[in-house]
Amino acid sequence: MTDASTTAARRPGEQALTALGLSAPAPDPADASRHSFPGGGRWRTEIPSCEGPEALAVVLKEASRLDVPIHRISQGSGVWMLTDAEITEMVESTGERDIELCLFTGPRGTWDIGGSTRTDSRGAGLRARGHDAVAGCVEDAVRATELGVKCLLVADEGVLWTLHRARAAGIIPADTTLKVSALIGPVNPAAYAVYERLGADSVNVPSDLTLNHLTEIRRVSGAPMDMYIEAPDDLGGYVRMYEVAELIRRGAPLYLKFGLSKAPGIYPYGHHMRELTLATAKERVRRGRLALDLLARHGADGDMAPLGSRMPGDLQRFEISA
Repeated sequence: MTDASTTAARRPGEQALTALGLSAPAPDPADASRHSFPGGGRWRTEIPSCEGPEALAVVLKEASRLDVPIHRISQGSGVWMLTDAEITEMVESTGERDIELCLFTGPRGTWDIGGSTRTDSRGAGLRARGHDAVAGCVEDAVRATELGVKCLLVADEGVLWTLHRARAAGIIPADTTLKVSALIGPVNPAAYAVYERLGADSVNVPSDLTLNHLTEIRRVSGAPMDMYIEAPDDLGGYVRMYEVAELIRRGAPLYLKFGLSKAPGIYPYGHHMRELTLATAKERVRRGRLALDLLARHGADGDMAPLGSRMPGDLQRFEISA
């Protein structure tokens, strides 16, 4: 396998710009991440905002039609927005294709009664307010894992640490993976390392981090990173497709998340938003195809992790006291 940390991909427009005397400096090998996923590969794929079995079926059908490989499918409305039958159907559909299914846990501050989340400061944001909100997240985690879900999405440091302890204690399965939401994602290497030590198996960083920020993070942590190659409008609406090869070079091991700008928010999802949700689910897969085509044209598509791989490898954790 090609070592993408030392072999640079062709950059957009490189040949034409060099002919015009406008070539860019060669990439610095010191900027590259030295990390990869266990079992090989430097990038995986994720289709986010898949809000139920019907949307999942659309995603799987479109992924087959466009030949888009998928490692993980995630949902944003929450475990509590799905019936047991719906969760079971999603678990079975993803399990047949060896795709990891990730469901969001519990109550969050932006849907709570706390008025500070609606002020200019946004208050505590998505975090779980009070004991009962943490309890709701734990309830969701236990219910989801009993139904076969193996990945949980969290938006609170206390919930993350609690679920990590629950995992160590056998309350939820030991192979459950915990994913930190972009809505609380860290923006500096020190914070990223703290999330890893609190139990995160992958961390969604905000999509406005610079390439240098990714290199800084990779100098302190090898925990898998999630990043929207195209971010929803409520996360900034950033479109970074032309950077995808360099994002992998700097940020590996990296989950490429195919979001969708210029689309309304759909959380919490209900059938009153059905047509929009199915249409945007289909388009997210198409956006994935566009990003993968760019990788191929730039000669940077050869380091994808094997399909079906989901574990994060050996990570640093805080000690759990008795």
